[in-house]
Amino acid sequence: MKILIDTHIFLWALSAPDKLSSKRKFQLELASNEVFLSAMSIAELMIKSSLGKLEINFNPVEMAKQMGIELLAFSGEEALLLENIPFHHRDPFDRMIICQAITYKLKLMSDDAQFKYYDCVLI
Repeated sequence: MKILIDTHIFLWALSAPDKLSSKRKFQLELASNEVFLSAMSIAELMIKSSLGKLEINFNPVEMAKQMGIELLAFSGEEALLLENIPFHHRDPFDRMIICQAITYKLKLMSDDAQFKYYDCVLI
């Protein structure tokens, strides 16, 4: 299974794994699953850090690599979807992550209730 993890799932996996259900932990650790983190999640973390909303005292790119998580670049093709997806969600980073899940047919791991309104599979 190919899984795109939301930003908060990445942070939980790093610093608060008890917030992840045993099913999610299993899916993230299962060797046959491919786990992806969007470049938009990295951008979100860095912007929130620069605004003082979140303390990031680690390199998220390096941490993702150490965890066996693949980085997923955001392309112009994916950006084109932003024009047509409904505004159930106003957060631009989440909208970009949703576009990636739709484009690549990735399962999306998130606790964000708004994601269920989009044409992507949530886990």
